[in-house]
Amino acid sequence: MNLTFIDWSIMLLYFVFVLGIGFALKRFMKTSNDFFLAGRSIPAWVCGLAFISANLGAQEVIGMAASGAKYGIATSHFYWVGAIPAMIFVGLFMMPFYYGSRARSVPEYLRLRFDEKTRGFNAISFALMTVFSSGISMYAMARLLGTLHVFDAPFQQLGLPASWIFHVSILTAAIIVLLYIFLGGLTSAIYNEVLQFFLIVAGFLPLVWLGLRNVGGWEGIKQKLPAAYTHSWAGMGSPETNLLGVEWFGLVMGLGFVLSFGYWCTDFLVVQRAMAADSMSSARRTPQIAALPKMFIPFLVILPGLIAVALPRTDVTPAAVIDTAQPGVAAAMQAGQGLIPAKIDPSTGQVKVDKDGRPELDYDLAIPQMLLHYFPTGILGLGLTALLASFMSGMAGNVTAFNTVWTYDIYQSYIKKGASDAHYLLVGRLTTIFGVAASVLAAYLATKFNNIMDMLQLVFAFVNAPLFATFLLGMFWKRTTGHGAFTGLLSGTLAAAMHHGLTISKGALPGIKGGWISILHTYPSEMAQNFWTAIYAWVTCFLITILISVVTKPRPDRELVGLVYSLTEKPQEGHLPWHKKPAVLAIVVAVLTVLLNIIFW
Repeated sequence: MNLTFIDWSIMLLYFVFVLGIGFALKRFMKTSNDFFLAGRSIPAWVCGLAFISANLGAQEVIGMAASGAKYGIATSHFYWVGAIPAMIFVGLFMMPFYYGSRARSVPEYLRLRFDEKTRGFNAISFALMTVFSSGISMYAMARLLGTLHVFDAPFQQLGLPASWIFHVSILTAAIIVLLYIFLGGLTSAIYNEVLQFFLIVAGFLPLVWLGLRNVGGWEGIKQKLPAAYTHSWAGMGSPETNLLGVEWFGLVMGLGFVLSFGYWCTDFLVVQRAMAADSMSSARRTPQIAALPKMFIPFLVILPGLIAVALPRTDVTPAAVIDTAQPGVAAAMQAGQGLIPAKIDPSTGQVKVDKDGRPELDYDLAIPQMLLHYFPTGILGLGLTALLASFMSGMAGNVTAFNTVWTYDIYQSYIKKGASDAHYLLVGRLTTIFGVAASVLAAYLATKFNNIMDMLQLVFAFVNAPLFATFLLGMFWKRTTGHGAFTGLLSGTLAAAMHHGLTISKGALPGIKGGWISILHTYPSEMAQNFWTAIYAWVTCFLITILISVVTKPRPDRELVGLVYSLTEKPQEGHLPWHKKPAVLAIVVAVLTVLLNIIFW
């Protein structure tokens, strides 16, 4: 694959805009509030697009396409059962607490509602999660650049080994993100995320159109793939009759309730975008505005995965897709399905197999393979830029969340209290460097998974699942105590670790994918194992928090005003036009989501 002058020009123009926004905003970063919270001055529609774009990173674009190829249209449950209901809930019920309390972060809200130890536990666990999540984005982008052979020509000219491309790709991408976050902080990230949203849509719409045209549309996909790939709810009565390997209860409880609500309602990565809004009303509308385009994202990111696996082998030209001169590549394509090749063991050059002797398919290559297969030279630059944009938005979102939590909730609270605002602004910039460096290390951990969404949901099961139980009780039961919240969080995290250590997914080897203590149960898929890990974590945290709260002393009501639902004044929005009322937007979003579930039943 050779990139032409047009391809390179499109990508170069994108990088100029990205860095230009950072340089343009640098002069406005005068206080820590400007750097970490964008001065709470961003309009609702901008926050809404940033809210969705911060989540629409390479880990979602690459990961959801991988899940589409692996699990079929059932992957849409991450949106229509998971994300959309949770986004409605956070906008209507939780933003008044976040925005009204004037907390600078989610951990700081926990300090206001509970106590310092609860804030500290969440701050540390969230910081670790953002590093892992950012590392997954870096890994996805490095895989992309390696598969598309973007750096092959310059490496050959310099006489450098091709094995270095993966490492150089990670470092190059890390430096670019570091620069524009270091310069412009959260404001730079938000406006870049809006730009990146439109680039992602522009880059993927042609890919989906060409792919559907090639396979005969949705009906063509249904004819070429088993029924399990094309129905979202059929077969959910048993884990043995659907590709996700989970029954309806595990899906609705594990994904739809625990993981999704845990992510959208408590993850500071996305909440931070709404907290940057210019008013309470704008903050509440932000998730609803984001939900409208979010419900249609499956058609951009999941469909390419189904098309990649549905494409008849006779239509696949290996030489046009990947470099068959590399050791083991031809065998990997032969052992694959559609455009999806098998994984290659870099040490032996042979196809990787699971413990049952079946080839491990490299589902993360669904989008890169689709780009190479369908986009001619010239247009390929647009598709590649769209993927670069998805990487930038995902990684930047995690880095801005990380530097805020580290500076306010760890450094200022435990390391150096009472310093000047200029000092904390400097620490925030230096933390950006550290966060990017730690993400580089996490990127290499992601190489152990053949679907990065599996790894991502596992991380969420450990961190967000128990945290959501804490938030539910803290916001809606004033009797919840700080001792109960802290003990519950710790217990929930330990329960997730125990469940993961005692279970494993079918075909996996004991270790990072589970079973590292013993194997008491085997799940049909890694995703099913993740859902149930989240359920065990949430239930444990919920019950332990209640038990400890009942036997410990609660805080007086006067200290909980604005922090608990029953003691908080409800937002007055009767003066707003109907289309700006969060409740109206929520109803529209909910109705459309139900219709999509019915259509793809």
